[in-house]
Amino acid sequence: MAENQYIYAVARIRCREQRLLNASFLEQLVTAPDAEACMRLLGEKGWDGGGPEDSDGMLAQEQKRTWDLMRELVQDMSVFDVFLYENDYHNLKAAIKECKSPNAFSNIYLSQGTVPVERIRQAVQENRLEDLPERMREPAREARQALLHTGDGQLCDMILDRAALEAVRQAGEASGNEFLKLYGELTVAAADIKMAVRASRTGKNRAFLDTALVECRTLNRDSLARAALDSEEAVAAYLEKTDYQDGAQELRESPSAFERWCDNLLIRRIRPQLRNPFGIGPLAAYILARDNEIKSVRIILAGKRNRLPEEAIRERVRETYV
Repeated sequence: MAENQYIYAVARIRCREQRLLNASFLEQLVTAPDAEACMRLLGEKGWDGGGPEDSDGMLAQEQKRTWDLMRELVQDMSVFDVFLYENDYHNLKAAIKECKSPNAFSNIYLSQGTVPVERIRQAVQENRLEDLPERMREPAREARQALLHTGDGQLCDMILDRAALEAVRQAGEASGNEFLKLYGELTVAAADIKMAVRASRTGKNRAFLDTALVECRTLNRDSLARAALDSEEAVAAYLEKTDYQDGAQELRESPSAFERWCDNLLIRRIRPQLRNPFGIGPLAAYILARDNEIKSVRIILAGKRNRLPEEAIRERVRETYV
């Protein structure tokens, strides 16, 4: 679909943007007395799932609504594959681990992906990895061997997490769209930084970092690895020399604060799409905005159920798109 053919779709998205949750409403949720009160407020906004206490069902339903809308608006859904590749590799990871278990666990799979779940399951169970998309075959073979032959679940996860990030970055670059390139780059950079911090905290060696970190344009993988081998503070000091210098202090505070900063950075970078009258950008931004508000609602509900103080919940909530 050419850029000018998205004009009608963007017009529909402009109407839907008016239903997005804003900062004022999220604050209402934060100050609500309990999770049940939050669910009632969300119900008044049209958020409803499997029942008044089924928050997981509600959030899954909201994700489904987003993608159902996109299928109505866009004939070629492959333009959004960059947002779904991580789900594909999650499902591949689940299928490989299911092979090692005597039981079937259908609830460990994610419904939104570019490859049908059953196709992934059958390919792994029957060792017919050639039935998978080409980009998934070699990582699947390597991860399957790592888990079934060595029992190393962490290595299996690392192989597939890396493959997922490489797929996201490559899809963003190949799209020819600056917005999707930005998404791919920020996704990989944030994952690399968080991996470097975890590696520093757990004393991982250089071989681990060389396997785990993914190349991207805005970070030097070698410099990041060397910083991780030094200390967590060295990672923050390295960030101060990059495009992510504003996140260095957040990283010093905690990995969760840095993760929030990364999500907020993406939201800030996509806000110009609110003024873009055509192209794929506004549609892609809407998908990310919905994912972001669902994440914030999940954080708030979890905080309420765990009786966290309002301030502790508030500092975890992401910025809103509108």
